[in-house]
Amino acid sequence: MGNSYKIIGGKTLKGEITLAGAKNAATKIIIASLLADSKSTLENIPQIGDVEVTLDIIKSLGATFQWLNHNTLEIDPTTLKNYSVPLEDSGKNRMPILFFGPLLHKFGKAEVPVLGGCKIGSRPVNYHIDAYTKLGAEIEYHDHNYTVSTKGLQGTTIVLDYPSVGTTENILLGACLAQGTTVIQNAAIEPEIEDLVRYLQAMGAIIYQDVNRTWVIDGVKKLHGSHYRIINDRNEAASFASLAIANQGDILIKGAEQKDLVTFLNWVQKVGGHFEILDKGIRFFDSAKLKGVALETDVHPGFMTDWQQPFTIVLTQAEGVSIIHETVYENRFGYTEALNKMGAKIYLFKECLGSKPCRFAHKDFLHSAIIVGPTPLKGAKIQVPDLRAGFSYLIAALIAEGESELSGIEIIERGYENLKERLINLGANIQ
Repeated sequence: MGNSYKIIGGKTLKGEITLAGAKNAATKIIIASLLADSKSTLENIPQIGDVEVTLDIIKSLGATFQWLNHNTLEIDPTTLKNYSVPLEDSGKNRMPILFFGPLLHKFGKAEVPVLGGCKIGSRPVNYHIDAYTKLGAEIEYHDHNYTVSTKGLQGTTIVLDYPSVGTTENILLGACLAQGTTVIQNAAIEPEIEDLVRYLQAMGAIIYQDVNRTWVIDGVKKLHGSHYRIINDRNEAASFASLAIANQGDILIKGAEQKDLVTFLNWVQKVGGHFEILDKGIRFFDSAKLKGVALETDVHPGFMTDWQQPFTIVLTQAEGVSIIHETVYENRFGYTEALNKMGAKIYLFKECLGSKPCRFAHKDFLHSAIIVGPTPLKGAKIQVPDLRAGFSYLIAALIAEGESELSGIEIIERGYENLKERLINLGANIQ
């Protein structure tokens, strides 16, 4: 991976782009494969930074893997021999804490470093710690890691204060081999979690979704390996769709599925964009007349927080005033300062500029934005702060007048496979 992109903007992009496998499903399913007593073959695994880090961790624990082809991975968990995730993996992404379940079931203990990942707001681990304590684990916190032990996890009822995606996934990984029944209430129900559940079910787990954001898991004695294909990346789909709309381009996103993008597509229509549902994907086109909207992010099935940053670039090109109320992460608008230097007019507020219940009300967080448009953008030198903000900068650079330089692009490539080559195929000028 290089460390920067040089981009000449202003060129209308046209053509086809094919989605990779879902980053947020692939990494969790790789970890889940360690619960089995035999090999798994996983298809549609993207070769990206987050997958590489996750594979480095399972290798350090003694598991073996091999790529059967470019996107098909075979994992053998029977060679696991180590229950300690290396400290050097603590700052790379947020995967280490999800090893609680597999390591406790294999060894009865685990050592896991503190978490890293994108700096978009606090992602407290207390939900994870509280959940595993209720499942019967004993957890101690040290300067750089957690030590966890158990004589056997026991099913229980866990009510989450917030439908955290990572915590829901972590409980699923621990509960499927626990003794008895586990019920997760106020749980996350994102498509990537459903994909994890389908893989666990294919391995022999008993898991079903009940009403009111509830998962029910009947623990089983063992899980076997499985052949499984993960879903395509809906976040990639929304990112490339935002690029097509902001750029007034014509892009067919192959592999995009309407069922995973219903909420996003509604907002595309509200803002004045156009799309066409086809057998092989979704085409985005003819978005010359955009209008301002007021939207709020939320957990699934709401407007996803990962869609907010790319869609903000769309709104800079829309006529009138737009409002975004961010209810998921308190510090996800830090990237807008660089956009304003490029010519955008984005104003941040501590107040909740929306109607949804918000954890950040009356707190000192700039979590609402007013965007005035349309504003022509000009090229600039930009440092990438996090994954989705990085892609929003990429969109901005591609529609801007003149040359932009994006530094820290390894953060973007952490989540988008062969990104430069795929954009060049659409006509982008990137070096």
